Amino acid sequence: MNNLNTYLHFNGNCEEAFAFYEKVFGVKAPMKMTYGESPMGGQTPPGFAKKIMHTRIQVGNTLVMGSDAPPDRYSKPQGFSVSVNCDKPEDADSIYNALSAGGQVTMPIQETFWAKRFGMFFDKFGIPWMVNCEKQA
Repeated sequence: MNNLNTYLHFNGNCEEAFAFYEKVFGVKAPMKMTYGESPMGGQTPPGFAKKIMHTRIQVGNTLVMGSDAPPDRYSKPQGFSVSVNCDKPEDADSIYNALSAGGQVTMPIQETFWAKRFGMFFDKFGIPWMVNCEKQA
């Protein structure tokens, strides 16, 4: 079986972002490793030892993973969205409101021709999200 998961790169605030995601989704990261704790700790860029080399959370059957990109490798996220699909409109509203707080809304959550609820935004960490609760076909 193959799985498709999301890996997010941050500009030094991965730990803060994943603490936020843990709270929103009610999950706990089973592991978190800093650059300094890794076998490559001695090769860590200056000031980067406490930054996250790898962490992950499981939301439903999906993994969301992340790390702080080394200073010369970070680029602003674009061209994709992390999509959250909900079974109930009230769950979509709750997740949308929590994740979009402090971010930039690009489409307020609302009913559409395909969904009971759908909205899009960049969270306060610059990650693009979509929240969807589909209508039955």
